[in-house]
Amino acid sequence: MSGVRGVSITAKQAKKKVSEKEAYPNDTIRVYFNGIRKFPLLSATEEKRLARLITKGDTKARERMIESNLRLVVNISKRYLNRGLSFPDLIEEGNLGLIRSVEGFKASKGCKFSTYATYWIRQSIERAIANKSRIIRLPIHVSADKSKLLKARREYTSLYHKTPTLEELSSQTGFSLKYLTKLDTVGAKTFAMESVASNGSDFSFSELLPDESITPQLESVAMERRAAMVADWLERLDETGRHVITRRFGLDAKEPETLEAIAMHLGVTRERIRQIEVRALRKLKGIIKEVDNINTFDAV
Repeated sequence: MSGVRGVSITAKQAKKKVSEKEAYPNDTIRVYFNGIRKFPLLSATEEKRLARLITKGDTKARERMIESNLRLVVNISKRYLNRGLSFPDLIEEGNLGLIRSVEGFKASKGCKFSTYATYWIRQSIERAIANKSRIIRLPIHVSADKSKLLKARREYTSLYHKTPTLEELSSQTGFSLKYLTKLDTVGAKTFAMESVASNGSDFSFSELLPDESITPQLESVAMERRAAMVADWLERLDETGRHVITRRFGLDAKEPETLEAIAMHLGVTRERIRQIEVRALRKLKGIIKEVDNINTFDAV
């Protein structure tokens, strides 16, 4: 198949172009996508070098760090489609989070920039969705049903160590499949890391979501501290535990993965991955408790 100016493209590439055009019919979006593809991705070494320059006030380094991670924002924004904000708005909110993450990233912490930035990008998008959802007041019974659905999903995941299908949720809640589909899209304020760990632990990364009572003036500082804490906690895990937790909760800007998928990737059994997850989450809980105790002592 021939392309523009005699450049040949494969059938797979042509199919990708068609699917993208169908998925994102807005010309502005397509132009934006084509534009950000021109920015090369950064290696870990380049990220650290740019981070050091940014701390010294180098604006060109800051711009390059942002430009090279715009595709990260797009990938994360796709997960929040049909939750009340248009795709361009999601990208815009995500870009704001990316900018804040670039300004707060410290290469000396040792974590990957994508892990640090993903937290900020998600927080920015989540807050925008939450703010918009407050404009629409849900009927009391819908709000109650939404809570029932979330509880059923958590309990099923904890009991069977897998994500329930709509059919299974319908059987558990008594809601019709059609109603469940609608319920999943209204007032959506869920976070990928909000799910309870497969081992039934009460630890949840949703504990790291911003406190709704926090004042706007302190929000940026609070978000930076949370992002830094997550990065620091992950660094205190061993390499395997950090890898499993990162993939299970989607901390690498990708979709959260099942135990089976991670086991296949690492070439071990599902049970082995579950054991690693249990141990890592237990250690994270210990770290959080330790931090809480220190904070309590400091407050006395």
